[in-house]
Amino acid sequence: MADNFYTDNPDIEYNLERLNLCKIADLLEGDYAESQKYDYAPANADDARENYLNVCKIAGELCGGPVLERARQIDEEGNECKDGDVIYHPLVKKNIEDFAKAQLLGLSLPRRYGGVNMPQVVKVAILEMVSRVDAALMNLVGLQDIAETVNEFGSEEQKQTYVTPLAMGTHTAAMVLTEPDSGSDLQSVRLVATPPADGNDRGVWTVKGVKRFITNGCGNVLLILARSEENTKDGRGLSMFVCFRDKSVRIRRIENKLGIHGSPTCEMTFDNTPCYLVGKRKLGLIRYVMALMNGARIGIAAQALGIGEAAYRDAREYAESRVQFGKPISQFPAVYEMLTNMKIAVEAGRTLLYETAKVVDLFKVNERRADEMRAQGQQPSAEMLADVRYYDRLAAVLTPFSKFFNTEMANQNAYLGIQIMGGSGFMKDYNMERYYRDARITNIYEGTTQLQVVAAIGGLMAGSLNKIFDDFSAKQFDDKFEGQANKVKEIISQLYKAIEHVKAQKNQHYTDYVARKLVEMGMNIYISILFLDCAQTNARKATIAEIWINDVELKAKGHFEFIMSDRNQVINMHKDIIG
Repeated sequence: MADNFYTDNPDIEYNLERLNLCKIADLLEGDYAESQKYDYAPANADDARENYLNVCKIAGELCGGPVLERARQIDEEGNECKDGDVIYHPLVKKNIEDFAKAQLLGLSLPRRYGGVNMPQVVKVAILEMVSRVDAALMNLVGLQDIAETVNEFGSEEQKQTYVTPLAMGTHTAAMVLTEPDSGSDLQSVRLVATPPADGNDRGVWTVKGVKRFITNGCGNVLLILARSEENTKDGRGLSMFVCFRDKSVRIRRIENKLGIHGSPTCEMTFDNTPCYLVGKRKLGLIRYVMALMNGARIGIAAQALGIGEAAYRDAREYAESRVQFGKPISQFPAVYEMLTNMKIAVEAGRTLLYETAKVVDLFKVNERRADEMRAQGQQPSAEMLADVRYYDRLAAVLTPFSKFFNTEMANQNAYLGIQIMGGSGFMKDYNMERYYRDARITNIYEGTTQLQVVAAIGGLMAGSLNKIFDDFSAKQFDDKFEGQANKVKEIISQLYKAIEHVKAQKNQHYTDYVARKLVEMGMNIYISILFLDCAQTNARKATIAEIWINDVELKAKGHFEFIMSDRNQVINMHKDIIG
């Protein structure tokens, strides 16, 4: 096993560099004025790029060293719930301490609150490496989205109070959303928030009720979704609150889970817990949770990507050493086909996810600058506002794409990994069975794959990706890539025709029925475009692009024919089949 999970995987650095880290740094740092205030802030774009890559190397060394040594024991022994609180496994505590010392817990947070102001794509790369060695640990070090949410929507006092200890690594956090009867349907949340007696929304509120399936519910900082408006039953009655966990919060139990054993998933009770309103009343679900969930979904996509990478590597290593019928099983077509598919799927997921993270950075930075200009009495330029709108719409589609693709990929790679290893893969002597268990939650929590389809289909049908698709369709390719490019252009044409056909039905039930196929077509087109862009300068990626496009061409044809045929009769048959 490698000593560094960054240096042993050149595709991570390739994808980081492909996105032009210097350009991202210019956008993020502006005039680099913070270099005069913080000795660790970059003085220019080259300095920033070097910082980004060095941080990845530090994280890779941690992951390939001490975290790797601890992962199996943590999975086997887990954490403990005692007297209404959680006691972390000693090795979990050590992992958190190591990441805090390495300043890896405030990656994307502002320096003035103890962060290091790194782009989302660097955070994603680090979370991928963490997940490759211990997916459960990602759930603890990857909860930086909570601090990002408070930083984006909270008051200055809340930022100083809650963001700083999270960035410094002295505290951990939890997003407290789900309830026993409110999983995907968060608008039905019932946890009651009682306003201050004096009617001042900025005073101390109290919350009372039960939350369930809360990742790291034992965290010090809790970001809570609660019902602030009496006599309401939908999302418009929900607000967001923040607090430090105190004795009024009791951990009923740690859930006995299939996987992710090192991360405590808690059932919690709140008994008039004091807390503070984040942002404005009634926007808890419709604005703040949506922002929080989008960040969390990118984190889970990175988690799944890491698991998929680990499964591929262990399967390949086993196949190369396992001799049957006089030769390594990696030489049998049935096996190397699976390994090839696993590897291509990992690289497809990474390319998609890193591109998504870049788009999120472009949206967030432009939005923040526009807000800062307004606060100073200036009017943002029309170009800046157009960029905010464009990247917002793009991120709203690419984020569910990334979670959809990577989480399904992780499950498939873990499945194939066990298949390649045979009976050995089923045994706890190897890590593959842990990957299989850990992967299974990724396409469930922070929104199931089915909900990612719901999240993506509206933007896809509204044309959020049309500019990218149309620009590609108008582009001329040389002879080497023309054949593959033309296949992608044809899939784009099929997607447009399928969307128009679905719209013409004017039947929401039918739209929902075929939505996954439309989303898969759009997602595969987007990945194909990215792969072909890589292929222009990288011969290895050109080979991957060819194999990938040949495969998605066949899938797209099946989806297109399915959507364009009359499916209403089949829809009606479902009732006869399942009752």
